Amino acid sequence: MRMRSVALAAALLMIMSVLAGCSSDDSGSSETTAAPTETTAASGGETKTITVGFTTSQTGKYNESSTRQVDGFTLWMDQVNAAGGIKLDDGTTYMIESKTYDDESSSDRVQELYTDLATKDNADFLISPYSSGLTAAAAVVSEQYGKVMITTGAASDATYQQGFTKVYQIYTPASRYLTSSIDLLASLDANAKKLAFVYENSKFSTGVVEAAKTYAEENGYDIVMFEGYDPETTDFNPFINKIEAASPDAVLGGGHFQDGSTLAKQLYEKNVPVKFISLLVAPPEPAFAELGDAAMEVAGPSQWEPLVQYTEDAANALGMDWFGTTGDEFTTTYTEAFGDAPSYHSAGGYAAGLVLQHAIESAQSIDPDAVATALDATNVVTFFGPLKFDTTAESHGLQVGHDMVVIQWQPGSDEPLAKQIVWPEAGQTAAPMYPRG
Repeated sequence: MRMRSVALAAALLMIMSVLAGCSSDDSGSSETTAAPTETTAASGGETKTITVGFTTSQTGKYNESSTRQVDGFTLWMDQVNAAGGIKLDDGTTYMIESKTYDDESSSDRVQELYTDLATKDNADFLISPYSSGLTAAAAVVSEQYGKVMITTGAASDATYQQGFTKVYQIYTPASRYLTSSIDLLASLDANAKKLAFVYENSKFSTGVVEAAKTYAEENGYDIVMFEGYDPETTDFNPFINKIEAASPDAVLGGGHFQDGSTLAKQLYEKNVPVKFISLLVAPPEPAFAELGDAAMEVAGPSQWEPLVQYTEDAANALGMDWFGTTGDEFTTTYTEAFGDAPSYHSAGGYAAGLVLQHAIESAQSIDPDAVATALDATNVVTFFGPLKFDTTAESHGLQVGHDMVVIQWQPGSDEPLAKQIVWPEAGQTAAPMYPRG
């Protein structure tokens, strides 16, 4: 089978536009109120309030990525309100208010809290929690109560194959997460054929590696190890011993930030002789650089990076709508607001807000059915990249427009480590470092 090519739209956009120079209560909830409800706007229309509900993992294993996701969404919300809200043609203006709780990284907690958001809090729209497992629990509730939910930080394909009609995915699906890394390896070394998959036993990670394993086998790779580990694993030596015994050319897998960072560190400390490492979630996070030498030459798939810029001109050339801010503007304002560069989790949170805003403006309504119809018709380019949803009964709401990039940590010019885009070739900011070491 021919290796999967990068989607035409995404490739063209990257070719055209790679960056040239390159309050809380005791229950754990918090609200941000944008404006009083039912007041008269200067234009003569009414100013109303939209309530958007979501949870964040203020505690638990998803804290790092969840916090960044919520920061991104909060930035979008603050900017919309500062600009005067979402304005409809009839003069109605909607300010954004959030209602949020700490889900404690627990799916049981998510189910309880999203039920509260949909009923007690009467949220108009929902944003997903971080992670596929938590989002799966939230999606059942959102569909039960007829609430449109934009999911971000949730890549598992399975959530969108349950017959839901109002759940819409921002991320590239898990089934396509690691295929780009396999394509990259194929471009670097036709003789590298032995792969070891070591992955977290979670909904997201399992979905990713199962799809990648199938893809690799279809393209002639020999899977010499395919083994999962408990999400709370901190000692990877038993797995590293098996990796060494299997002598793979490449190690792929991981799971989330904490386990992925620990796995990368211990692979380095044991000096495991593999040519290529690509791990989920952890490498794209700026904090991964804190591993120092253990981060060097480690790759990973990313939903978005500041180094790749999508532009309005490129979108127009492809006959697609452009909506929202530029990548540079997002990166600058996010960094100023939070004191740290955004990760793709940050960008995904902001993009979820943009997509919701675009749908409301397209529908000229906040009626959930009208907004869902507008989401079905979405074919838009944002700073996050192209976004389009599957509208079939089998996979309704699955993201079909967005593609991954692969990053790799390399020596920096002004600092010890710099994150570079190494795949696809059209979007490279540096050539891949291969083999490791």
